[in-house]
Amino acid sequence: MTNLPAPLRADLDEHVPFSSLTLEREAHARDGTAKALFRTHDGRPVEAVLMRYRDGRRSVCLSSQSGCPLTCTFCATGAMPFGRNLTAGEILDQALHFRRMEPVNHAVFMGMGEPLMNLDAVLEACRRLPDMGITHRRTGISTVGWIPGIERLTRTRVPVRLALSLHAPEDALRTQIMPVNERYPLADVLAACRCHYERKRRRVFVEYVMLAGVNDRVEQARALAALLDPRAFKVNLIPFNPTGSSYRGSSRAAIAAFRSTLERGGIEATVRLTRGQDIGAACGQLAARKR
Repeated sequence: MTNLPAPLRADLDEHVPFSSLTLEREAHARDGTAKALFRTHDGRPVEAVLMRYRDGRRSVCLSSQSGCPLTCTFCATGAMPFGRNLTAGEILDQALHFRRMEPVNHAVFMGMGEPLMNLDAVLEACRRLPDMGITHRRTGISTVGWIPGIERLTRTRVPVRLALSLHAPEDALRTQIMPVNERYPLADVLAACRCHYERKRRRVFVEYVMLAGVNDRVEQARALAALLDPRAFKVNLIPFNPTGSSYRGSSRAAIAAFRSTLERGGIEATVRLTRGQDIGAACGQLAARKR
């Protein structure tokens, strides 16, 4: 804006920043995915991802916290020191960074953090996403099963999609993979999700990361199918992305067999397309590391 006096421009830069986040670096994957590492005003790391698809979708994966306090064992973010909840402005500025590059039309809260532990800021951001071209019905919020947040989200009028990170069909294994299960056991989480479906009439997406020799056996698929109401749930199987943990990803054959077993049990199932693995931008990989 060179039509403004230089001293005024300097004052605006100082007192009205262009963004609440400072871009530290950006990486670009072979498949077109872009990942940005930001710093907040107090130095907290935040990562966000833009995923480009051949069908024209441009989906931004947003973080709701710097780090995550819930320490899921397959997730790189859970191994980071937890920083703090992000503000609605800091969440929106992640999306705006990519919107300045090109139009975006989908958003998922599947980046760093547990969105339902920061629900006020997440919902405030969701209410403003349509201003940049992302409708509520093209916005998804993923949770580990934080029941107070699920119940609050169910009572709101914001028609976003709910996704549940499940990853095991029984409590002992789920607690091993996701320690939060000790606080909110599987039966209680699924009951809260069924209530969400009854209120919203939108199916809950069950996310299930495929871990070789851990949760990928056919009998575990049968157990999962028996747990889920096909009217209320749809399963999305996620190939495991390397995170520095001891886990290995399931083979394509194991994933196909698991999916087939679910479908024979009446549960609709899809396999997630991996994006941005070569730059540490795929599911479970966000950890503010250099690649």
